[in-house]
Amino acid sequence: MEIIQDPKQLQSTMLRLKQAGKTIGFVPTMGNLHQGHLSLIDIAKTKADIVVASIFVNPMQFGPNEDFGNYPRTMDDDLSKLEAKGTDFVFTPTIDQVYPLGKDIHTSVEANRLTEKLCGASRPGHFRGVTTVVNILFNIVQPNVAIFGKKDYQQLQVIKTMVNDLMMPIEIIGGDIVREDNGLAMSSRNGYLTKRELEEASYLRKIILNTAEKLHQRSPIEPLKENAVKLLSDAGFKVDYFEIVRQSDLESASSSDNHLLIAAAAWLGQPRLIDNLEVNLTDEQSE
Repeated sequence: MEIIQDPKQLQSTMLRLKQAGKTIGFVPTMGNLHQGHLSLIDIAKTKADIVVASIFVNPMQFGPNEDFGNYPRTMDDDLSKLEAKGTDFVFTPTIDQVYPLGKDIHTSVEANRLTEKLCGASRPGHFRGVTTVVNILFNIVQPNVAIFGKKDYQQLQVIKTMVNDLMMPIEIIGGDIVREDNGLAMSSRNGYLTKRELEEASYLRKIILNTAEKLHQRSPIEPLKENAVKLLSDAGFKVDYFEIVRQSDLESASSSDNHLLIAAAAWLGQPRLIDNLEVNLTDEQSE
């Protein structure tokens, strides 16, 4: 496994590999890796000849009152995990290498839809930071395929939109959510939870599953959302949102829609937890 910090060096290396006929699979991360991230490496290995991961905590996607300064940085452990998975290259740039003139005046890339709702509503500017850094990383790595986790479902859809709108020759693949034994979606921020909160956090998943069951019974959507918010609030969560939207465009779902997404975000103690579930009513199966 080769670790490269310089963007130009990685870019030239990738271009040489592509000229030699190799395909590139890319998994961008912010580090503090868990099994969810590593499952994306597994997918990349099935889709490309060469697998590249990046570790970069991107300041542009953090708000002024968020946890950029305290975000867990575990580089040595991350590199060991990536090497054990058979990753070929790891890109570990500094902030100055990604934003030489500073993030505030750096050219930004913004998707003009899908970004104002759900996580975008409570985290203004977040997705502009995501699409900007992903665009930079894509230009450096030159991937044929890139893999993102479905836990950040809105992010996945925003990136697919950017790639489609800007006609990038990159296939975007979503990897399934990997969960703790109690059903909680794995997250780098789960480490903020106390042992008790870690168990309590599984209730978010239980409410989502219960809501999905009710959707299969064709229960009205608005009362389901209201009931979920009440149950979570009563259990000690501070709910950011609990929404039932269309998978295709993340707009609010109606009774005539069949391909739905239950999306939720809520604080429990320090961390803000997110989770989701695709619900497909036409074949009466949910993923």
